[in-house]
Amino acid sequence: MLDPVKVGVLGLGTVGGGTVGVLQGNAEEIARRAGRGITVTHACAREIKQANFNLDAITLTQDLTDIITNPDIDIVVELIGGTTLAKDVTLQAIENGKHVVTANKALIAKHGNEIFQAAQEKGVMVAFEAAVAGGIPVIKAVREGLSANKINWLAGIINGTGNFILTEMRDNGSAFADVLKEAQDLGYAEADPTFDIEGVDAAHKLAILASIAFGIPLQFDKVYMEGITKITIDDVTYAEELGYRIKHLGIAKRSDKGVEMRVHPTLVPAEQLLANVNGVMNAVMVNGDAIGDTLFYGAGAGAQPTASAVVADIVDVVRTLTADPENRVPHLAFQPNALADTNILPIEEVETAYYLRMDATDKVGVLAEVTRVLSENAISIEAIIQKEPAAGASHLPIVLLTHKVSEASMNAAIVAIENLDGINGNVMRMRVESLAG
Repeated sequence: MLDPVKVGVLGLGTVGGGTVGVLQGNAEEIARRAGRGITVTHACAREIKQANFNLDAITLTQDLTDIITNPDIDIVVELIGGTTLAKDVTLQAIENGKHVVTANKALIAKHGNEIFQAAQEKGVMVAFEAAVAGGIPVIKAVREGLSANKINWLAGIINGTGNFILTEMRDNGSAFADVLKEAQDLGYAEADPTFDIEGVDAAHKLAILASIAFGIPLQFDKVYMEGITKITIDDVTYAEELGYRIKHLGIAKRSDKGVEMRVHPTLVPAEQLLANVNGVMNAVMVNGDAIGDTLFYGAGAGAQPTASAVVADIVDVVRTLTADPENRVPHLAFQPNALADTNILPIEEVETAYYLRMDATDKVGVLAEVTRVLSENAISIEAIIQKEPAAGASHLPIVLLTHKVSEASMNAAIVAIENLDGINGNVMRMRVESLAG
């Protein structure tokens, strides 16, 4: 029997502690799968608030270099977060011949190209399954399980906080601000929730998924981002009335013109699988030319689900320690020299259908003016909701669903509509996706 593989863990927070706990608690089963034992021998942590694992066999340090330069450690697990120190530590570990496992989506999305090149040059692996969708093995599925396919598109609920907020708004009629506070009280949202509610977290993950799906370099800076802060209970209600549900989706599509990468609130047909993913759960739908539609669903965060993905990556690394580096599964699914410099479409060139909500003065001819503007911009209407004004009110809402049109045309139409005398304030706009294979 080969000697156990020695692992050093950087960070013993929620995920780090969960990872050590899983490795220790399932040690026998994991060894049967990996072909040899896996032992956490060192860990770096400033403090340990609660240990649900055995610390006796682990050497603790507060100095990261004690682990990344230790000649006895084979695999470094980076769980410190951020992109500055984490990047430096990861590159140093690679330089010292260590394989790296990380759950850090921002690190991979922003610096993955540099990190993977360094790993290739040193003949080591960087595994990052836990960086996207927590415990759902979507990276492995797209990179390996669907390798026979040309991926046409993927769409996912890849941020549990945003999905929880939208679910609560729909189910309980709660206002956005109230549900956000509830999410913070429950620990689903950070004190500063910007990354979750403005789409940054989802954009990190989408950049990674798009790269693996389409064989393109990581390009986080080209992902279009739009948050959920402007969505009202009225929007949720109107969407339901039209047969849709609002989800905060990450969408990547391939077309003849290039690749789309966008994160934004999206109206999805209520019967669609993604429309029925609720609470903090994550799901990613992938369409391939051979397989058709597939759905990957599960817990997208939390100590145990994320630890599950981290440990699975460690097992993968252990299995390939003796493999020829040139014949390992490529980090981004495609061989490094085969990544394509595909055009990334700016949002103005993307074509979707749209949901529009506007506040109109209750007088004759306003709707006719709105439809005239849409017609002048070659935008056709699929459905209209026009409510009666409340008693004594002089304004009423107008809600429209349009057929597919370019973002640039819709932008021009919205500017013109907002300049109409009978329209008050800004037009609320959300994109509509059928997610049909």
